[in-house]
Amino acid sequence: MFCLTIPQVEGGADIVATVRWSQKLHYDNGRFTVDIPFRFPYYVNPLPKVFMKREKIQLTVNSGFSKEVLLQGTSHSLKEKARQGDKLSFLHEAVVENWSNKDFIFSYSVYSGDLSGGIHVQPSTSQDYDDRDTFSIFILPGSGNRKVFKKAVVFVVDTSGSMKGKPLENVKNAVSTALSELVQGDYFNIITFNEELHSFSSCLEKVNEKAIASANDWMNDNFVAEGGTDIMHPLNEAMALLSSAHDALPQIFLMTDGSVDDEHDICQTVKNELLSRGSKSPRISTFGLGLYCNHYFLRMVASIGKGHFDAALETGSIESQILKWFRKASNTIVANISIDATGHLDDFEVDSEYIPDISAQCPLCISGKYQGKFPETVVATGYLADMTEISIELKVQHITDMPLDNIFAAQQIALLTAKAWLSADKQLERKVIKLSIENSVLSEYTSMVVLQTNLDAAQKQVKQKQKGHKGANEPLRFQLHGLKLGFGDKAATRENLLTCFGDEKPLETLKIFKKAGGCCGRVADCLCCMCCIKACNKMNDQCAILMAQICAALSCLGCYECCAEVCCGGSES
Repeated sequence: MFCLTIPQVEGGADIVATVRWSQKLHYDNGRFTVDIPFRFPYYVNPLPKVFMKREKIQLTVNSGFSKEVLLQGTSHSLKEKARQGDKLSFLHEAVVENWSNKDFIFSYSVYSGDLSGGIHVQPSTSQDYDDRDTFSIFILPGSGNRKVFKKAVVFVVDTSGSMKGKPLENVKNAVSTALSELVQGDYFNIITFNEELHSFSSCLEKVNEKAIASANDWMNDNFVAEGGTDIMHPLNEAMALLSSAHDALPQIFLMTDGSVDDEHDICQTVKNELLSRGSKSPRISTFGLGLYCNHYFLRMVASIGKGHFDAALETGSIESQILKWFRKASNTIVANISIDATGHLDDFEVDSEYIPDISAQCPLCISGKYQGKFPETVVATGYLADMTEISIELKVQHITDMPLDNIFAAQQIALLTAKAWLSADKQLERKVIKLSIENSVLSEYTSMVVLQTNLDAAQKQVKQKQKGHKGANEPLRFQLHGLKLGFGDKAATRENLLTCFGDEKPLETLKIFKKAGGCCGRVADCLCCMCCIKACNKMNDQCAILMAQICAALSCLGCYECCAEVCCGGSES
């Protein structure tokens, strides 16, 4: 939560607030969608018949693709102003009665009948944490309806005591829906684990209506939250089950809310399995629930296992997030991707441990660092569901107006942090710190601080420091807490504390805001509504003075009540 205090201003003055942030584009059924908060409360509307209400939205799209970009939908009427290659600009400008009361949504697609992609390269600058140049490789699944690999799926579900209640119920619902989306020719099994291990079947089951119904009945009886957490045993059992899947792509879907002591050993076990079984190694996708699990351990396992990682930090998003994660990981159309750039470059390092497969549900996008000179085109190769080889030609584009480092900063920080956690490499930690500071993206090794300054005071402070004097009024600094995930809570896992979600453990400061809002917020809402503003506009001076005195008295009483509740805890002395 960020608060902006606007100082006293004169009538007719313009107040401009600029907000800058980054967010991922949603991708669904070939469409990229951006959703920007664009709702204004009714009480910020200018007074009627006094100010013109002009609404203006300027949108520039840089798709990064040399192919045609097609507009698919928008929440506001946009007029295309210019189109040049992969760059488009739109404008919305209108006189409106009220400011917009709906979010701004814009979706587009890139015309591609089949798999297509490209490579963006950008030279490093003197401020970069790494003196190597940056590259990003992206491949779109296209709309060619490529055949999806047959799947041999094992769901590995944590049923320890901490999963009790909604978390386990939501996981069960998600697994049930995922089972219904498997098709004839697929195989499946379900393993639940706490201190013990329970399997739906002793072998992989063929997908049919009877087997799915039996699995749902089994989950109703066996999804019971009790006992501790042991991840290694069920993961080994799942890999052993999948060793018999010769004609299908083996996949493990691990869901847990806990952190365990042998996480480093599990990573090494997965890596050894990948090396021993080669292209037939199981893809391992991981999903973290809540704040007690080690998200970086789960991300590392998914990176080593060529799978996908996701997490739910709110109870209400568990089911939808699991289904989105499952569909992304299970709809593989090209496996075992390799890039031939290594033969042309002196150094080529991908941020992730291995290059994941291409899914029909999302684009493949990886980034990294390199030294040398990219050729004009690079070829990516892989295998289709019928085991025929496919080659995808990727054209190299030298980018100057797109900040690649900033775009991939959050992804790079997460992957490098996972690597630093696994290897305990202090040099990697320093890389994360530099990358975090350069791109203003929070990491586990840095903190975010709100700095309150006054421009005049800051200028005086600079002069005092130049003269060797210590500033009398140092700027206020407030460190923001609760923004980091941490590396898991093994103590909470051992004690079987109920899964901790951000929506179930509000910060103490938010409690104070709520209590303060109880007495003062309701008064402010009433004073700021349009009807009150209109009424005040018609008051004479004497009436306005009287109303101001009454409001001041009420505010004092409200603050007294707030202080009694918050500071004294409502107790009588």
